[in-house]
Amino acid sequence: MPQNQNLADLSAAGVSVWLDDLSRARLESGNLAQLVAEKSVVGVTTNPSIFQAALKGPEYRTQLHELAGHGANVDDTVRALTTDDVRAACDLLAPQYEATAGVDGRVSIEVDPRLAHETDATVAQAVELWKIVDRPNLLIKIPATLAGLPAITRVIAEGISVNVTLIFSVERHKAVIDAYLAGLEAAQAAGHDLSKIHSVASFFVSRVDSEIDARLDALGTDDALALRGKAGLANARLAYAAYQEVFEQGERFAALARSGARLQRPLWASTGVKNPAYPDTLYVTELVAPDTVNTMPEKTMDAVADHGTVSGDTISGTAAASQQVFDQLTGVGVSLPEVFDTLESEGVEKFEASWNELLEAISGQLAAAADKG
Repeated sequence: MPQNQNLADLSAAGVSVWLDDLSRARLESGNLAQLVAEKSVVGVTTNPSIFQAALKGPEYRTQLHELAGHGANVDDTVRALTTDDVRAACDLLAPQYEATAGVDGRVSIEVDPRLAHETDATVAQAVELWKIVDRPNLLIKIPATLAGLPAITRVIAEGISVNVTLIFSVERHKAVIDAYLAGLEAAQAAGHDLSKIHSVASFFVSRVDSEIDARLDALGTDDALALRGKAGLANARLAYAAYQEVFEQGERFAALARSGARLQRPLWASTGVKNPAYPDTLYVTELVAPDTVNTMPEKTMDAVADHGTVSGDTISGTAAASQQVFDQLTGVGVSLPEVFDTLESEGVEKFEASWNELLEAISGQLAAAADKG
C-alpha cells in the first residue's frame, strides 16, 4: 500500500509523524508495521497512561506468569514488560532510524512518574532504562519539572538521548533548551560524540486549551469567550519562535553544531482535540513547520489521513499574532502562570495515578499467577 497522501504531505513539510501509543498487540498483529508502511509513522511515544491501558491485554499473560515463577516483584515485572515492548518497537523502526541518520525511528520510554520531583533518582533510572533497552534509537522521557531540568542536563551529559515531556509554558521550554545545551557542553567535555545525542522537547497543546477555555467560560464576557480555542496554538507557536531564536540564530548552539550537535526539535504532544466543537485535525494542520514532530493518537492520525489539509508552514511568522492572543488573555483576567502551574501539577498527578493503577493491577496478576503455580 502507498503512503497516505495527507500524512506524506505533512512529512514533506518537515513534520515527523509519530504514534502516541504502543502495545504488544500493535507489535504482534503487525498494526505498527502497517502504520509505518501506510501512514508515514517514523516514531513512537509512550507514557504511563499508555502502558496502563496496554498491559491489560492478554498478550502479556505468558510473560507475566514466567516472571511470577521467577519471583519477580511488581516493579521488576512492569519494567520487563514495558522495556521489552519498547525494544521491539525500536527494532521495528530501525530502518527509519538508519534512513534519517538517527533523527527519526525513535521510541520513547518514561522514567517512573513518581520520581518527577527527584533529580538523582530520575538520572539513575534514566541510565538504567537506557542500558536495559540497549538500542541507539531509544529516547528517555524526563518531565520538565524543576527537579527534571538538572536531570536532563546530567542524562544528556552521559551521551543519552532524551525526550523532555510535560512542557506547558514557553518560559519552561526555554529552560529545557538551556538544560539541553548545558548537557551537550558537558557531553562534549567528556568526549562523547555529539552527533549521536538526540532530543525532542514535548510541548503539550490541547490541555492548554482545555484549561484556559474553562477559565474563559467562567469569565463569560464577550471578550473572554472570543478567545476560546486560541491559546493552545498561540502557545505552541511562541514555543517554536523560542526554538528558532536559539537553534537557528544563537551562537551557543552554532558552536556546538560545528562539533556535530543536533537540534532539539519541538514535539507537539497532546494533539488529540478534546473539544468536539474544534476541527479534529486542528493541532496538526495548524502546527506545521520544519524540524518538528507531531505525536498523535491513532484517532487523530486517521482524521488527518482522511481529511487533513496540509498547506505548508503554518507557524513561522506567527509570533507577533500569538503574543497578541496572550496579551488579550491576560487582559480579560486569565492568569497564565497559574494555568501553567496547574497543568504541570495535574500532568504529573495523572501519570502517577496511571502508574499506581498499573502497579496495583500487575500486583494482582502476579499474585494470581503465583497461586496457580
